[in-house]
Amino acid sequence: MAFEAYRTAQGNLRRSPAKWLVTGAAGFIGSHLVEALLGLHQNVIGLDNFIGGKPANLDHVRSVVTPEEWRRFKFVEGDICDLNTCQQVSAVDYVLHHAALGSVPASIKDPLMTHRVNVMGFLNVLCAARDQRVRKVVYASSSAVYGDDPAPCKAEDHIGSLLSPYAVSKYINELYASNFRRCYGVQSIGLRYFNIFGARQDPHGPYAAVIPKWVESMIHEGEVFINGDGETTRDFCHVANVVQANILAATVKAPEAINQIYNVGLGCATSLNDLFGCLREKLAARFPRAKNIEPKYRDFRPGDVRHSQADISRISALLGYAPEIDLKAGLAAAMDWYTATQS
Repeated sequence: MAFEAYRTAQGNLRRSPAKWLVTGAAGFIGSHLVEALLGLHQNVIGLDNFIGGKPANLDHVRSVVTPEEWRRFKFVEGDICDLNTCQQVSAVDYVLHHAALGSVPASIKDPLMTHRVNVMGFLNVLCAARDQRVRKVVYASSSAVYGDDPAPCKAEDHIGSLLSPYAVSKYINELYASNFRRCYGVQSIGLRYFNIFGARQDPHGPYAAVIPKWVESMIHEGEVFINGDGETTRDFCHVANVVQANILAATVKAPEAINQIYNVGLGCATSLNDLFGCLREKLAARFPRAKNIEPKYRDFRPGDVRHSQADISRISALLGYAPEIDLKAGLAAAMDWYTATQS
């Protein structure tokens, strides 16, 4: 059965609730993790400094969980760059670390800030997890680690030259996690996310993710820009699949599955041209004038890779990961959110 491992993990958590820390809890992915954990009757501490996260994301979580579930949530406004803050909130069973600066262009513009947050912040989380004897740290890495690896389908053991300070910061996270296992026995699992999308993803700002940004432009009949010729490919993965990967990673007990790096994606690639066509088709049913919008092509963006698809064979074999929502179903699920926030 395709989703047996995930169903089993969910059942086990309902029977034996644990205590979790979600860093970046008010962010796009972090808020979905909080929502899922509360729905499983877990006790959750959320940590965020609201630089990237938004109070509205947690307000939305509160609106969709029950009052009893919400009472299991404690929010701490704080910064992972402060070790004392990390120490105070890390007396938990599991840490899901998602606080980071997640933009390639922003990292090229300000590499010092990216290093401070993504590397020093993560080191603080690891030190706190070590000192508080956390069972396991699951942390967000990135497909950016593959750099200029020429293989279109990315396998965990083969990476190329790193193309941005952001990619460097995520690779350093992986090295520190491995080192903390050797030096201190801290168990961890790194998840290399590909192109994650879904509700609560911010369309604003110069570094916004492509799907919500394009939806916003199409709804308002603005310009839709494609970097390059549009044949660049990405593995677009709905956030529900990311939630599954985190829960499986945190709860897996098989020794061979722990202290690993895993790709998290759908396992198939979509070109930017095809993505544009799919979005335009879906939006035209709600906003008829969207069908007349044509993309505008511009130069490739520095630091971007040409083709990126996740090889998910390792995470499927060792964690039992099986994506439940494909691209079309994910876009359909997210479209209500995207259009409601822009209409």
